[in-house]
Amino acid sequence: MTLPVVAVVGPTGSGKSELGIALAQRLDGEIVNADALQFYRGMDIGTAKLAPTERQGVGHHLLDVLDVTQEASVAAYQEDARRIVEDIRARGRVPILVGGSGLYIRAALDRLEFPPTDAGVRSRLEAELATTGSAAFRRRLREVDPASAERIDDDRRLVRALEVYEISGRPFSAFMPRREYHQPAVQIGLAVDRAVLRARLAERVHAMVAGGLADEVGRLAARGLRDGRTASRALGYGQFLRVLDGSMTEQDAVEDTIAATRRFARRQLTWFRGDPRVAWTDWHAPGLVDRAVGIVRQRGDIS
Repeated sequence: MTLPVVAVVGPTGSGKSELGIALAQRLDGEIVNADALQFYRGMDIGTAKLAPTERQGVGHHLLDVLDVTQEASVAAYQEDARRIVEDIRARGRVPILVGGSGLYIRAALDRLEFPPTDAGVRSRLEAELATTGSAAFRRRLREVDPASAERIDDDRRLVRALEVYEISGRPFSAFMPRREYHQPAVQIGLAVDRAVLRARLAERVHAMVAGGLADEVGRLAARGLRDGRTASRALGYGQFLRVLDGSMTEQDAVEDTIAATRRFARRQLTWFRGDPRVAWTDWHAPGLVDRAVGIVRQRGDIS
């Protein structure tokens, strides 16, 4: 029997890490990180990364694998996560994905093919776009991929769609993911009342600041944080880089981080609520771990 991949999903601040630990202990599992920002070494406070002592002896994978100057790649994550999942299964244990980065979750779980890329083709198309304009590019895309031309609303993605078509001969829309697991999987979503979540997120940001977020950003700035396309835009980190630069007060950085985190949580909820395969349970329900284990055993058909 193939052990299912268990994924614990939901908005930031909903307790995914804690439930992941508890499930790993109950199901003899190991955790595979699916939070794109927890890939980065040194980004600990602002990503709520569990310290080694908080992991309670449970094996964790794909934490601290990138420097802040490196760019996270969904395609690379797919390859790494699937390899680690198979290794965990080969040892008779249950792989447990934990995180709120929806595309990374789907990359690990679903039949998802990534379109090819070519920096030279992309550079040439960007130069052409600057000369001809967006309207001409959209007409060009409409001839070969009307579905993408209708959906795409920014220049960067127009270029990307034409790049994919030029390289592969296939429309960009042909690479859209399907909600179809490539191997057995169970997704558990943690639901939080919106008012409660708003309050929790504000408290969380204040706790991060009290815990030394500004100092963490300062240390990472010395290691090239500003040069990292992914890491420098992370919630809290971008704001406190501006504090370091003198263009924002710390109080404004805190308020901006709270607002941005709440917006991010809403986007996460929209993403995960759109997937009918997610089994939702209240984050604070009595017997949460027992409920989650029951979902895994029922949906994953394991004893």
